[in-house]
Amino acid sequence: MECPDRYKVALTTYQFEGEAEYWWGTMKPREGEDPMTWDRLVELLDNKYYPRDIRRTKEREFLTLKQGRMSVMEYAVRFNELSRFAMHQVNTEERKMDHFEQGLRGDIKSIIAGQTFVNFQEMYQRAVKVARVLEENEKEAQTLNLERKRRENFKQDPQSRIEKRNRPNYPPEKGKQPMTRPPNPCRYCGKLHGGVCLFGQGRCYE
Repeated sequence: MECPDRYKVALTTYQFEGEAEYWWGTMKPREGEDPMTWDRLVELLDNKYYPRDIRRTKEREFLTLKQGRMSVMEYAVRFNELSRFAMHQVNTEERKMDHFEQGLRGDIKSIIAGQTFVNFQEMYQRAVKVARVLEENEKEAQTLNLERKRRENFKQDPQSRIEKRNRPNYPPEKGKQPMTRPPNPCRYCGKLHGGVCLFGQGRCYE
């Protein structure tokens, strides 16, 4: 919900303190004079608190402002902050929307460029929604891509899965071999040995 200009002036000047309050006391319209407009108040404040060189720098910054890595909300905040230094560039809703659209990120701008909006607030809300949908789509695509790569790796390397499954689930101590399954006792002599059994040949295993 936007605040009418006549209320902006009252709400803003109500918060003035100290030197600003004294300054307003000398500038506010007297009885019988035309009421102070919001644009005029902004102009007076800028002239008092911002030197001409700074105002020109801020105006150039506004004219070249791009969304870049900012979110739409961050971009809109910066847009509104700088637009006060270039009021002649945003003195109508159409011109304000045009400048805002031109600074949007390319993928967002390409979606809303062909749409019609009643006012700046409507365009802003649409841009926020478009940005959110694009972000959700990107995250979903990344998740699907990771899942696809995982399945491909699973299919292409079955041997490594078998080796990994048969590998001991603990690391061997330094200088020691991992424990292996002991051999079964010989079916002839009942002892544990390797090679051919010598039972019955006058020999034995130590």
